[in-house]
Amino acid sequence: MRTLVHLSDIHFGRIDETIINPLLVKIKDIKPDITAVSGDLTQRARSEQFKEARLFLDQLPKPQIVVPGNHDVPLYNIFARLFQPLDNYKRFITNELEPFYCDEEIAIIGINTARSLTFKSGRVNEEQVAVMREKLCGFGTNVVKIVVTHHPFDLPEGYDDSELVGRARMAMETLADCGADVFLAGHLHISHTGHTAKRYKIGDHSALVIQAGTATSTRGRGEANSFNVLRVNYPNISVERFEWREDKLQFALSSVENFYQKSNGWIRTDEEI
Repeated sequence: MRTLVHLSDIHFGRIDETIINPLLVKIKDIKPDITAVSGDLTQRARSEQFKEARLFLDQLPKPQIVVPGNHDVPLYNIFARLFQPLDNYKRFITNELEPFYCDEEIAIIGINTARSLTFKSGRVNEEQVAVMREKLCGFGTNVVKIVVTHHPFDLPEGYDDSELVGRARMAMETLADCGADVFLAGHLHISHTGHTAKRYKIGDHSALVIQAGTATSTRGRGEANSFNVLRVNYPNISVERFEWREDKLQFALSSVENFYQKSNGWIRTDEEI
């Protein structure tokens, strides 16, 4: 079994400082095999905010899969936005915009969906999809294949399709052929778990789409700060959601969803893994 912690939308520059240490303590207690951070490490892509994000990442368990979000691209510095959009991210976080990890149980790739020419939206391109195909397609069905992006491939009800990552269908058609199992994302500051089959209807393929809320930002959009923990034990996956409890000043387990893979994709089950 592999344990994966999924954080998103950290937003250094606009965080609740009281949450940072309890969050680190809880994650260290969980002892994940891998930590995934799906973008928006900063609020305005400033050097000081990236320095804070770097210090935070240094205290999280490794290995890590980290991708940028739209807030990690400068907003007001137009020159930097157009010509050096991820320079600070690369300087302080990582030069690797397509991080990859694999072992005998999971294969996980991160893809940068942030773009200079859009203020909020994101997209994937054909070159990135080719990389995902190259990295993931060679694994058998017993290896759970995971894609990490900032912008989501699916949405909770009530959200406009403009919130989807651009060229999602093009990417999904290729990734369905590879048997991609799980898509991790952030961006909306809302927790959500869904199935790709409802939106895309590509053969009998159905992957899990797992949305993380914001782990530390004060911009909670009606939800408590939260993060996800995936327990992967093929053909089972459980998704645990930990939420900040103000009354106890700690993160506590708030929900568990269990899934089992059948021939037509991942289905919910009452059985714990």
